[in-house]
Amino acid sequence: MALSPLNVVIFGATGMIGHGTLLECLEDPSIQRIVIVVRRSMNITNEKLQEIIHNDFTDYTSIEGQLKNLDACFFCLGVSSAGMNEADYTRITYDFPLAAAKTLLRLNPNLTFCHVTGVGTDSSEQGRIMWARVKGKSENDLLALTKSAWIFRPGFIKPEKGVVAASKWVRLIYTITKPIAPAIKAIFPNSMTSTSIFGRAMINVVRQRPAKKILTTSDINQLGAASN
Repeated sequence: MALSPLNVVIFGATGMIGHGTLLECLEDPSIQRIVIVVRRSMNITNEKLQEIIHNDFTDYTSIEGQLKNLDACFFCLGVSSAGMNEADYTRITYDFPLAAAKTLLRLNPNLTFCHVTGVGTDSSEQGRIMWARVKGKSENDLLALTKSAWIFRPGFIKPEKGVVAASKWVRLIYTITKPIAPAIKAIFPNSMTSTSIFGRAMINVVRQRPAKKILTTSDINQLGAASN
């Protein structure tokens, strides 16, 4: 049976997770339109890709006309908390996804919103670790905003298909751990996923709409391995 076509928007496509998700969407024949909202061009030419250069991720008024008729949002935009104060980190990690979700859901009431946080996120919002509290609040408020939100909490993610991490220190970690990655995966199979599996998992969440709302690496691997 042919799958119904999907129109999706991706935030954070220049980052490792977002780029991996974009590649899976480009390869998926059932996805007919992909919108990416970025600060700088990715210089990718594809007939189903629409690139929007935009700088204010708290206000989408000027581009609302291009954010209609969408079925899903893959919100992969994020930064490391290293060296950041709580106010600046909150702006990116909380304000950005909530602003996108509110705008997109107003324009597309049936939209599925997939949001990436990470393992260790603090759902209580009361812990000592700043980044975990902020991510916890973003998760809680997105889930309260819509029943069509799913949260992705990955751990270690292996880049594939030419995808690289934007951060130098993250690239260094991947370089150092690459030789032992197969052993880590063999011993701890649910501690690691890949950018390819992650992207397919996001697409399959839109298709399958699982009952579980907060997805761990194990869930992501299962969803990413499943056929559409």
